[in-house]
Amino acid sequence: MKTIVNLFLLSLLVNPIIGYAQNPVLQNASVPKDAQVDVVMTDFNNNVLPHEIMILRSKANGREYQGLTDDNGKFSVRLPAGDEYEISILGFKDSTSLDVLKIPALQGNAYYKNPFVLNFQFLPSKNWVLDNCNFDFGKATLQESAYTVLDELVAYLKRKEDDRIEIGGHTDNVGNAASNQKLSLDRANAVKEYLIGKGIDPARLTTKGYGMTQPIADNKTEAGRAENRRTEVTIL
Repeated sequence: MKTIVNLFLLSLLVNPIIGYAQNPVLQNASVPKDAQVDVVMTDFNNNVLPHEIMILRSKANGREYQGLTDDNGKFSVRLPAGDEYEISILGFKDSTSLDVLKIPALQGNAYYKNPFVLNFQFLPSKNWVLDNCNFDFGKATLQESAYTVLDELVAYLKRKEDDRIEIGGHTDNVGNAASNQKLSLDRANAVKEYLIGKGIDPARLTTKGYGMTQPIADNKTEAGRAENRRTEVTIL
């Protein structure tokens, strides 16, 4: 099942300012052929977005540069000139390319005197499905294959230390409503206990069992029922 990724680019402002070395010492010295990029990240209400990871991937060689926003939604990075960089934001475990930053090449002894200013607004995803968060049939016992995605969730929660989440359990329509509701809640609680065991504060975690009340696929097919048996995470 594909992880739900819902990142929307709202605005992107880039202001390059090029300076040229006039001092004879600079003329004869090696000047940096890169540029400082100062990033400010906010949501559509201009609230700063702390602890977000931006990835800038070179179109020329595929090299990736990363920055982590501080408590004020800011970070700075230096990027080689004469290249274009795909901009993406790391979500729970995937990133989606959102835009491109172009830094023109420099000629001779030219250098970038002032930084590029990148004001970046986007809407982070608030909900996703935990892929391969599998349980034993008819039980709330986590299978070993679930540990990978749960450990990724732990890493995300440790980075986004102010986030609180709801863990929602969902089932298909096999069986009766009462038993499915209980099973879904027990499975959500099993995920919660795993996270707590990895050091996540219980106060940041709530659980809810939805049973078979919120299908996302057709319960008439096995593939559809498999999609409906899921664990979702929602940022509160």
